[in-house]
Amino acid sequence: MFAKIVFPLPFRNSFTYSIPEEFEELVLVGVRVVVPFGKRTLTGFVIDVIEEAETEHKIKPIRDVLDTAPIFGKNELKFYEWVSEYYISSLGEALRNSVPYGLDVESKKKVVSDMDFCFELYKEEKNKNSTRAKVLDLLSQKETYTFSLLQKLAMKKSIYSIVNTLEKKGAVTLLNEIEDAKVKVKKIKHIKLNKNIDDVYASLPEIEKRSTKQVIVLMELLSAPEEEFPLAQLLKKTNSNQSSVESLFKKDLISIFYKEVERKFMETYAEDKKNIKLTSDQKTIVKNVSENILSKSFKPYLLHGITGSGKTQVYIELVRKALDIGRNAIVLVPEISLTPQITTRFYNELGESITVMHSRMSLGERYDAWRGIINGKYRVVIGPRSALFVPLKNIGVIIVDEEHDGSYKQYDMVPKYNARDAAVVKASMNNAPILLGSATPSVESMHNALNKKYELLELKDRINAAKLPLVKLVDVSYEQKNKKMDGAFSKALVDKINDRLQKNESVIILQNRRGFATQIYCEDCGEIEMCENCSVSMVHHINKNILQCHYCGNTKPVPKACVKCGSLSLKFFGTGTQRVEDELLYNFPDVKIERIDSDTLNRKGKLGEILNRFKSGETQILVGTQIVAKGLDFSNVTLVGVISAETTLWIPDFRADERTFQLLTQVSGRAGRSSIEGEVLIQTQNPSHFVLQKVVANDYHGFYKNEIKLREESEYPPFTRICTVETKDDSEHKARGALNDFYNILIKKEASLSISVPQPAMIARIKGKYRFKILIKSQKSIDPSGKYLRKAVLESFIEYNQRSKFSDIKPIIDMDPQSTS
Repeated sequence: MFAKIVFPLPFRNSFTYSIPEEFEELVLVGVRVVVPFGKRTLTGFVIDVIEEAETEHKIKPIRDVLDTAPIFGKNELKFYEWVSEYYISSLGEALRNSVPYGLDVESKKKVVSDMDFCFELYKEEKNKNSTRAKVLDLLSQKETYTFSLLQKLAMKKSIYSIVNTLEKKGAVTLLNEIEDAKVKVKKIKHIKLNKNIDDVYASLPEIEKRSTKQVIVLMELLSAPEEEFPLAQLLKKTNSNQSSVESLFKKDLISIFYKEVERKFMETYAEDKKNIKLTSDQKTIVKNVSENILSKSFKPYLLHGITGSGKTQVYIELVRKALDIGRNAIVLVPEISLTPQITTRFYNELGESITVMHSRMSLGERYDAWRGIINGKYRVVIGPRSALFVPLKNIGVIIVDEEHDGSYKQYDMVPKYNARDAAVVKASMNNAPILLGSATPSVESMHNALNKKYELLELKDRINAAKLPLVKLVDVSYEQKNKKMDGAFSKALVDKINDRLQKNESVIILQNRRGFATQIYCEDCGEIEMCENCSVSMVHHINKNILQCHYCGNTKPVPKACVKCGSLSLKFFGTGTQRVEDELLYNFPDVKIERIDSDTLNRKGKLGEILNRFKSGETQILVGTQIVAKGLDFSNVTLVGVISAETTLWIPDFRADERTFQLLTQVSGRAGRSSIEGEVLIQTQNPSHFVLQKVVANDYHGFYKNEIKLREESEYPPFTRICTVETKDDSEHKARGALNDFYNILIKKEASLSISVPQPAMIARIKGKYRFKILIKSQKSIDPSGKYLRKAVLESFIEYNQRSKFSDIKPIIDMDPQSTS
């Protein structure tokens, strides 16, 4: 027997391996195996088992099988094949998403140096800035590096020839070491009684003469004679020591053994279960979608429900319907709004059948949750985009909350999938309905609904007779002229905050920028403190008094004088969440204020703890980035303030207006979720802007009509399918040359495509690499599925790799990008 195996690497083809006799029953489609690959050892996925090999090459055997049950079957494999084909990646790269990080077994190349010899060679180097000099400098400071770390520190991938030359000289030794998975099953010591209760009681008088500690341990075990106790917990509870337990073990009164324990993510946020009665509109929606759950038929729905209209309760009822007929469910939420509130409400309603999968969990917690999904312990999975790929079978319904959110798009790794769009395909392949929910649906989804591709469902009223908040714009330019601005705050906003605090109500303040000041510039020469690795300004973080780049993470001390002209006239410009918090503390010194952004949420459970204090009224003002705009539902919030409406409005991107409308509408919806009417104040320099006027009027449909017209005129989605191709390299010449080569191949492929000329990206340099991009558009009227577009891009990619002198630079293909910048 033979197995066809793919790897999470950019190879389009599969590789054939023989199945040793001892593995024949274990090697099935969907399991992971450890195999030799060239000089390396890798983990791959079995995609087929065959009786005859279709190759003349020598076939290597599989070394190990990592899974006792398949992660996916042949039907699930079709979904991964679609992902790889549509988003232009290898099948192995798509399948990588089916497994949590840390489970691969692979060989790692290590470089062991003769530090003294390397230092002598470094001193001989004339150009100390060359890559060879950098490598020698590193090797003279530390004896052992993994090859990947050496590449990273030298800031160069192509160091193979340098290291090989050094090996021939005897300056380094190269080793291939197999690294096990980073995460494994956790087992801890347990103890239980080894004899019947009468025998244990009979032994107590004799034991008591010698050791009261042993008696205390036995009495605790006798309180639940059939129970298995974790040893560490028992010792802590009884204030005993290891020697007491070992003495009881020698007397054969107890047994000590290892037992697997599940690492379960525990949410710190708590909320009482509420008895909720559905409104007539909610009942109608649940009834409509439930028909497809019961009939096991695919149908896509778009739920347009205003903020506070009870969309979450609709989700819960639909998941309950699926569970009642023995089917399972996936609930996707944006990572940024994976707030403890929605998960707590699902737990309260549906109990222990639920698990979450997200980045705030430890590797062990994710691994145990993943194994629980495979063995059927968990039937409902809640999580961000990656949760779409969990090995959940028999799916009865898929929910995508806040379907408009940009975080459903994978930016970092190949394939660059959109989880919302892929979820529609997955639901179709599982004969299950899918519900896309939002108060501000994406232009593409609403277009699909109005064109009958999706069925449109609406919740037009807030629950419990709550009213939408009153939204007002504050003209910052006018306020400044009349000396009514104090730092980042207008007098109107400060007065409103004070009024709400006097009434013992709560306030949310949004500023969608981290840090204290977004720029430091010299008033004399105009020099702005820039990142050395990126084409962006450094941001001042006052708590550590450092400058930090939000793209590469580079930090440096705050300069005392201008680095260019030496002037002391440095000005801190722009407003981040730290400055907002600082000014609020100055204006309201007796009020507890907390900040939510990626700087403050630096440990697990921190968000839940902050929200607990905010819910109880201990914290009265919550400051944050867009994290505060989504998913928060607190009846005591009556005022929302927006420091600057322009943070997303002025970005040169075709979705800028849409993102601004969505963000401001979403954050406005946090106010007035009870009988007390809410209020929203949005500070802006352009109060007459069309987008802001539609936010004030809460007019989604008016915004949509205007935006869809602009999209059609500009030939952007949903009327076209778009793709970006990016190249990046340490050398500006190479990055530009690589994209020029790709462009020259692509323009000959398909006449119907609209292709922009290669241009520097909006942020031309990130992490020391120069970036160039092209934008490709394909009219849906000609190419409705994007088949011609994908074919042209894939053929160009293959030809580029064969012909270009810059083929070591791999073009990054992004189908349906969220941003063209």
